[in-house]
Amino acid sequence: MIMEKGISSVEVLPSKSSQVTAVKVVVKEPETKQTQRGKRVGFVLVHAGAGYHSESKAKEYKHVCKRACQKAIEKLQAGALATDAVTAALIELEDSPFTNAGLGSNLNLLGEIECDASIMDGKSLNFGAVGALSGIKNPVSVANRLLCEGQKGKLSAGRIPPCFLVGEGAYRWAVDHGIPACPPGFSLAAFKRNKRKLELAEKVETDLIQLKKRRQSNEKGSRVLCSACGRPQRPMMVGKGGDQIELYSQENDSGTLDTVGAVVVDQEGNVAAAVSSGGLALKHPGRVGQAALYGCGCWAENTGAHTPYSTAVSTSGCGEHLVRTILARECSCALQTEDAHQALLETMQNKFIGSPFLANEDGVLGGVIVLRSCRCSAEPESSQEKPTLLVEFLWSHTTESMCVGYMSAQDGKAKTHISRLPPGAVAGQSVAIEGGVCRLESPES
Repeated sequence: MIMEKGISSVEVLPSKSSQVTAVKVVVKEPETKQTQRGKRVGFVLVHAGAGYHSESKAKEYKHVCKRACQKAIEKLQAGALATDAVTAALIELEDSPFTNAGLGSNLNLLGEIECDASIMDGKSLNFGAVGALSGIKNPVSVANRLLCEGQKGKLSAGRIPPCFLVGEGAYRWAVDHGIPACPPGFSLAAFKRNKRKLELAEKVETDLIQLKKRRQSNEKGSRVLCSACGRPQRPMMVGKGGDQIELYSQENDSGTLDTVGAVVVDQEGNVAAAVSSGGLALKHPGRVGQAALYGCGCWAENTGAHTPYSTAVSTSGCGEHLVRTILARECSCALQTEDAHQALLETMQNKFIGSPFLANEDGVLGGVIVLRSCRCSAEPESSQEKPTLLVEFLWSHTTESMCVGYMSAQDGKAKTHISRLPPGAVAGQSVAIEGGVCRLESPES
């Protein structure tokens, strides 16, 4: 039997801090349906970034999440490893021009694409990552290959195989291991989309300083659209007099979304997590965000002597905020307590928004998707002793919105949802949290 998952209703709760608005999930009672004979079980949860998702592009965001879920489930049904399934989901997300990863990545100050990606296997606890990688269509495929090669043991002369490579070294390693380089013109679409911003990049620093001085004497100045959360704000005007140009706008959100990611649990209860990002728009060349860093972008860990639950986490948002709080690892540790929802809420409040490492930040911007699973006994009325996997899945964010999709191997199609902060909540100071539960029962042979 499998429990169908439904988006839960929300209610506003008082929080420990007057600056934090918490949104609690009230999980609806799931319906059940018969598991198909011979079908493998598994579950995937994906996200297309924590940031700002305009209503005009909501259909595109949801569609790419659906496709990513379907790719992962196809792998699981074919008996693939959890790491291969999560990689398949990420490749689909990277190939979309609507996400800030792979094909749709933001450009740096030099007009180049530099991507970060990482993957973690909950069974072996191995990790693979790339940072500031150019010239490869799907960075997550390189991260996954690093993970796989690392599991083969030491190299010649007793050398330890790498788990994290950056820049030109990562590119050369990928090509040497049979991963094809990008075809010519790969970044053309992204370049055209960001060309206007790139032309203004050299002027931004000096113009912002001048604008700040003008705003101090004239309170009619406009605010910037945050590149991490994309909050709908008035445009910032760069330039003088009639030459002023709108640098950011609410509907032009091509550079506002951040990291994409996925978490998976397979039939054996093994979990995996992955993450991929093109980084902040107009970032300095060589900048590496949380998507490449251990414990910051993703985390996966099977049950063990000190971990009663298997957990998988993938993060999104402002990379610098996520790096300084090691959010993926923090969420995984918190999920070992009995109440997953409360544990995640407290982590987002106390270890992220309220983190002493981010005390000087005006707003702390990020989001996570998490799942945890454990083996449980069959239903009392059942006379059969079938192994059953209980999966709890949640997403939480402090940004304006977060787009997610989820699917089990027994579902006909994926479900998608764009989670948004409630009216009146302030991005960077408020937390939204939603999710659900499903029960995966091993198929009849």
